[in-house]
Amino acid sequence: MQSRRALPILGGSVYSDPMTAAGSTKHKTRKRDWRIWFGIVITIIWVGAGGWYVFGVMRAEPGDRLSPEALGSFLEGAFAPLAFLWLVIGLFIQQRELANNSKAIRKASKQSEKQTAAIAATEMNARQETFFKIKENVDHQLGGISGMLYSSSMGTVGSGEMTREETDANFKRIADGDCEVFARMFLGRSMIDKDNLADMFFGTEIRARHTRNYIRTFERLRHLARNCDVDGIIEETLMQSAFGLLYRRMLDHTPDELNDEVITNT
Repeated sequence: MQSRRALPILGGSVYSDPMTAAGSTKHKTRKRDWRIWFGIVITIIWVGAGGWYVFGVMRAEPGDRLSPEALGSFLEGAFAPLAFLWLVIGLFIQQRELANNSKAIRKASKQSEKQTAAIAATEMNARQETFFKIKENVDHQLGGISGMLYSSSMGTVGSGEMTREETDANFKRIADGDCEVFARMFLGRSMIDKDNLADMFFGTEIRARHTRNYIRTFERLRHLARNCDVDGIIEETLMQSAFGLLYRRMLDHTPDELNDEVITNT
């Protein structure tokens, strides 16, 4: 079993494992491109063979000296293959570096896409949170408008089918959070007295003003829902609510002469 040698450091000591150190050295060695090692080995063998050749020629003919022209031609011919070898090795290494750079660029591009998507999702969530906060206030506004419209047609100032006490109780329900109480009453009325809806919405100037105000307010809320939901789920849910169904009833029973005054998004 190999022993561990303590290495002094500031504030204490650590133990170096010989196996770990060897593995780290081996890992660093493997990181070097095998083509470089191949080129080094071939260069050493080639230079050694050239030196051995020159040494053999000088031993065979010690009195014969090479002229500078002959020496230059010899060196040119001897090192030309090495120059070509390292040129090819350099091209391969450059190709590998380009491939690594391409991978890094693709990875950075994917990270950028993820960050962009995350930012877009965060912005969309912020829009949705803002929408639901606005919707709470608009619901009370729509509840009040629908309450005044229903009271104008069915309350004491209208047909008298709804007493003053019932009107006050329903408005209290709006204050307690049940903002769609009058909208549901309109929908219930549309099932039993559909032909009278036009009069309930536009029978008097006051009713027509309340109806137009309701339509404009709901359409603004619908526009906000459309801008904060790419899938359209929030807008679809809004249109299926009691407020949305009442909005559709109002559009269906709007007189032709008032269509130009009512701006719709359908």
